[in-house]
Amino acid sequence: MTYELYIGDKTFSSWSLRGWLMFRKFDLPMRAHMVGLYAGTMAKDLSGLPPARLVPVMRTPEGTVVGESLAMAETLAERHPDAGLWPKESAQRATARWLCAEMCAGFGALRGACPMQLLRAYRGFEPGVEVRADLERLDVIWSHARRLSGAADGWLFGTYSLADVFYTPMAARIIGYGLPVSANAKAYALALLADPEVQQWRADGLKTNYTPEPHRLDFPSDPWPVA
Repeated sequence: MTYELYIGDKTFSSWSLRGWLMFRKFDLPMRAHMVGLYAGTMAKDLSGLPPARLVPVMRTPEGTVVGESLAMAETLAERHPDAGLWPKESAQRATARWLCAEMCAGFGALRGACPMQLLRAYRGFEPGVEVRADLERLDVIWSHARRLSGAADGWLFGTYSLADVFYTPMAARIIGYGLPVSANAKAYALALLADPEVQQWRADGLKTNYTPEPHRLDFPSDPWPVA
């Protein structure tokens, strides 16, 4: 009962990282296929999965194609109720769904100004007003989740859930661009990036060199803080 998962470049594809973590963190059987997101072959690579046009996208063992990260998440949670993708307690589960939905629909300024990259930690990047508003919103909803769950640190709802999956690329943005957040938010971001599966994802991505490098900024930088 193995799923087929189609993902883009590991160094830069934030949505692909979410799709991959859904399987790896919850021990769901999956065979990954790389799509040429930056090689220009994405349409061809996804041609056998109509009507998919973006990554990630999965095909169930029965052959059903499911795109969009949130639809994939809900489908996997429905099919594997004992895997623990959502928090067990009902209020926490509803809140985790809320946070994931807001991640998909919101934070446009932050996502646009700071594309995910897992190569370096920039110094000197100055976020604009709208990006700062998105960062403040992250603090608000992460703090709300912790008040509800009672988890002072670590994962938002005590045990790892889809909420942590969906916010891992935001952690990469916070660290990768040196963005101003609270001490608690930064600690959470570093915890997400220190996860062994995330480190493996990054290590795999570093095997590919890009010329020119997507999203490169002309700022000084420090090494990636989580090895």
